[in-house]
Amino acid sequence: MEGVIKPRKLAPAEFKERSKVKRQKMPEQDPAKRRNNFFEVNLGFTAEQAMSEARRCLLCQKVPCASGCPVHVKIPQFIEAVADGEFLKALTIIKEDDALPAITGRVCPQEVQCEEPCTHCKTSGEAVGIGRIERFIADLERASTEKCHVAVAAPTGKRIAVIGSGPGGLTVAADCARLGHEVHIFEALHKAGGVLVYGIPEFRLPKDIVDYEIAALKKMGVQIHMNTIVGRTFTVDDLNGAMGFDAVFIGIGAGLPVFMNIPGENLSGVYSANEYLTRSNLMKAYLFPKYDTPIIMGKNVAVVGGGNVAMDSVRTALRLGAKNAYLVYRRSKREMPARTEEVHHAEEEGVNFQLLTNPLEVLGDDKGKVRALKCVKMQLGEPGADGRCKTSPMCGSEFELAVDTVVIAIGTSSNPLLTATMPELKLNKWGYIEADENGRTTIPFVYAGGDIVTGSATVILAMGAGRKAAKVIHEDLMGKKAELPQTCAID
Repeated sequence: MEGVIKPRKLAPAEFKERSKVKRQKMPEQDPAKRRNNFFEVNLGFTAEQAMSEARRCLLCQKVPCASGCPVHVKIPQFIEAVADGEFLKALTIIKEDDALPAITGRVCPQEVQCEEPCTHCKTSGEAVGIGRIERFIADLERASTEKCHVAVAAPTGKRIAVIGSGPGGLTVAADCARLGHEVHIFEALHKAGGVLVYGIPEFRLPKDIVDYEIAALKKMGVQIHMNTIVGRTFTVDDLNGAMGFDAVFIGIGAGLPVFMNIPGENLSGVYSANEYLTRSNLMKAYLFPKYDTPIIMGKNVAVVGGGNVAMDSVRTALRLGAKNAYLVYRRSKREMPARTEEVHHAEEEGVNFQLLTNPLEVLGDDKGKVRALKCVKMQLGEPGADGRCKTSPMCGSEFELAVDTVVIAIGTSSNPLLTATMPELKLNKWGYIEADENGRTTIPFVYAGGDIVTGSATVILAMGAGRKAAKVIHEDLMGKKAELPQTCAID
């Protein structure tokens, strides 16, 4: 397995001692206070907490945690460095494989990736807090005068164009720059970061952290061009032709909103989650009146969906002043795709969960504004192919939920703005780009990864796709194996 090196083996006495260490609790803002502000909910470990949590690691020889990391971080090695108080060493280990550790330490679903296979889950039931330790290390660098200098290979003379500055695009840019290529990112919006800046709220991922990580890429030589819509400003053919790029990576995500196609979705007060979160996050509606971004700050808000985007939306509604914030989801809590931590935080903050409930119609008043959401109660049936139970409506259970704002957060689809200009690019039946496991598309030297290939997924999976694509881009261009220069010492 890539990136996996066996850690040292613990002596029986040390193994026993580590097995008894209790998991550290993440310090958090008080729920009653945080529901009224946009400051970060999780406050981060102290050095003592991070070291104590790291000392829980049993240094398993089979390294089960690493099997779940899409970017192949050397988890036991950086954890052991933290346990020994060698924080800067831990940082260099992480940055060999993860260009955005302060981000992944916050938004990765560690509980189902690197932490779920943890040996502690089979004993105490509480995995080592890998993501929380990673966050501590990344935050320590940001607050310190000592910075991790990432080594960059000698220039190759090759030029790489990256379309989209989300997590996949940033990752492929970082690895290609490290390999010595000249990298240019083309971003449609006025700010780099993709979903990291327009989708994830400030209380989960402060934007100064995203800015810091992007600044580190710029120091590696990556050039970022804002307000550039590839497919309108110029085309991929232009990039591969007159503009002189040797390879193109498409990482534009899946940003087209999906609606339910129920009556009333055209009423004033109905938003897609994309628009709702973009107005609040990227356009800073949450800082009103400093930023006079139009957004309906409803007093009774219903958010439809059960994923992380739905949680972000309903918790944003609370912070924008909602008296009642309802989460309307057609299945049970057990089947929610959202992270367990996000569901827990939403419950603590007072979100009203309307489970086993499905919207039928958005009802309006005589001025064309939302006045209620007509719903029906659902019942669970047999599990489907994906393991989740099918649902069916309960006869006679219709009711109205009095709301003035409705946010639809049931997913996104591919935006055809770019792909429509590339008739030779093969798409699947949903409009996503067809690419092999390494990101190669049907057009030579055009690669793709992240949500535009897989559909809506996680930040870390897009980053994993970016790492694979960077490796293959290098090998296709240079005709030899990609070997990233190791992270250098601390400046």
